[in-house]
Order: sequence, then structure tokens, then C-alpha cells
Amino acid sequence: MHNIALGKAGEDEAVNFLKKKGYKILERNWRLKRFGEIDIIAKDRNVFCFIEVKTRVTSFFGQPYEAVDKNKQFKLSVLAISYLKSKNLMDSAARFDIVSISGKKINLFTDAFPLSERFSY
Repeated sequence: MHNIALGKAGEDEAVNFLKKKGYKILERNWRLKRFGEIDIIAKDRNVFCFIEVKTRVTSFFGQPYEAVDKNKQFKLSVLAISYLKSKNLMDSAARFDIVSISGKKINLFTDAFPLSERFSY
């Protein structure tokens, strides 16, 4: 399967998985021009969740969640703050989650990392 198709299928699978866990999906593929996108924005009770989905066919090259390195965390931090500012939600509780899909196995890492220490507001 091509990487784009694999990513889309993984995101679809992640959305279904999250809905079963009680998450309310607010946005998919929310983009900030020329900077990047957040795969899924959802609410888990009263917490805004910025969710990165990583999908691999096998774990031969490592676990999917390992691809969310410090640079990706910084990018997601900037995107999350931009989203919260654009919606006037800066006083809301928020966190970063990762959905890691390897083959048929799905893992959810809640509160997977903090706001990047390189980011200040």
C-alpha cells in the first residue's frame, strides 16, 4: 500500500478506535498554511486532544510512535497553540495523544508528550 493511502487508512481506523473510546472528533487534517497539519483534533471529556496518527505495516523499522520525535513535537506544539488561539480556547485544557498502528495492533498513548520546551507563549 502506498504511504499516503496507508496514512489515510490508519487515520480512518484511528477515528473509529477513538470514537469507541468516547472521544468526540472535532477536526481531521487541520492545516496551518505552509506549516503542517494535525491529524485529528478531538475532545476527551473536557480536554482538547491533538492526536498524531502513525501507521506502519510492520514494526521492522521500529514502532510507529517512535517517529514522533522532538522536531515533530515542536511542530505539533505550534499547530496546537495556533488552533487554540484561532478558536479563542487558550484557557482550555489540552494534551497531545498518539495513536500508533502497527499491522493489526493499535496503541493509544494519552498525554504522550508535553508542549515543546522550545515553544513559549
